Parts: sequence; structure tokens; C-alpha cells
Amino acid sequence: METKTITALLIEDDPDDAVLIQRYLTNSPRVTYNVTHVDRLADGLKILNCFRFDIILLDLGLPDGPKGIKTFEKTYAEASSIPIIVLTGHDDDQIAIESVQKGAQDYIVKGQVTGSMLGRSIRYAIERKKLLIQLEHSAREIKKLRGILPICASCKKIRDDKGYWTQVEVYISGHSETEFTHGICPDCAEKMYPLYFKKNKEP
Repeated sequence: METKTITALLIEDDPDDAVLIQRYLTNSPRVTYNVTHVDRLADGLKILNCFRFDIILLDLGLPDGPKGIKTFEKTYAEASSIPIIVLTGHDDDQIAIESVQKGAQDYIVKGQVTGSMLGRSIRYAIERKKLLIQLEHSAREIKKLRGILPICASCKKIRDDKGYWTQVEVYISGHSETEFTHGICPDCAEKMYPLYFKKNKEP
């Protein structure tokens, strides 16, 4: 079985907690973790501008941070595309709920975490974030179909954003996952085959 590699940024100022978390990740089966550890929020934000990470493990009690949920908000503002797991030494349900509501993928109380729990949380956080990004992309694509579309009154072609005229089905297919099948509605069928319909209407 192929071993998966995950790059993690650990922002944690407590050296004992940092060592324990890295030990958990080092001993994780089937996954290799490349962990970068910093003990200051400023250093973490600086590294985020230079390197790409799969996951961020963020302590909310950093000495140079604004403390609590504000630390998460500041990090999220700089790395909204990366899943963030919040770490805290306090079992505070309000912070847990608030951090998740504001975009955190999970919340872990450091004194209660185990190796298997941490690994599972990281895997789920990465997958959830991927799904959210896909949903956001789909929502943007759907939004493109809203608003006013220039359409020819005669042939019904649509003018796209670049000024080209394309068939309706071509335009919609290019802006969504819609597929088309073709048929003939009753009104058009009668116009195309008037003799057939006239014969069938005769008593």
C-alpha cells in the first residue's frame, strides 16, 4: 500500500505539547507527516507566504497572538484555503463552536488528544476542506448562469463573455455539468410534418 505524505504546519508555543504532537504524527501508520513547527504566530504567518501546507495545527494561546478566537481569525484570513485544526488547553465548548462556525475544520483539547484521534482529525479535515472548495467552485459556476444573457431573437444563440455567439446548449454545457439529449416538441413536430398531423386529425 502506498504511503501518503501530508505536510503540516504546527503553530504551538508549549514545547511539551509540540513534542507530543510531533511524536503522535511520527508514529502514524500509513501516513508520513512532514511537520514544520514554529512557536510564534508571526513566524507561522510568514512561512505560510513561502510554502504550501496540507494542514495547519493552531494553538489559540500563542504569546504573540491576539488570544482565543482572534488568533484563528487572523490565521484564517491569511490561509483560508488550508484546513485548520484548532488546538487549545482549555475545554471550552464556546470557543470550539465559534471556531468551527468561522471556518475551522476541527477543535482538539490538547490534554485529551490521542495519536489515532489526531490522525483521524487531520484526514477528515483535509477531505472536508476539499469538498468545501469544490462546492464553492460549483456555486460560482452556477452563479454564472444567473443575470441577463444576450440571446438572439431569431436563432436563439447566446453571446458569451468574449462576444462570441454560441448555441444555447453549448453555452450551458460550458458553464455547468448539464448534458443534453435532443428531441422535438409537439408544436415543432407539427410545423415540420404538417401533412402527417393533418392526416391524423382527419375523422
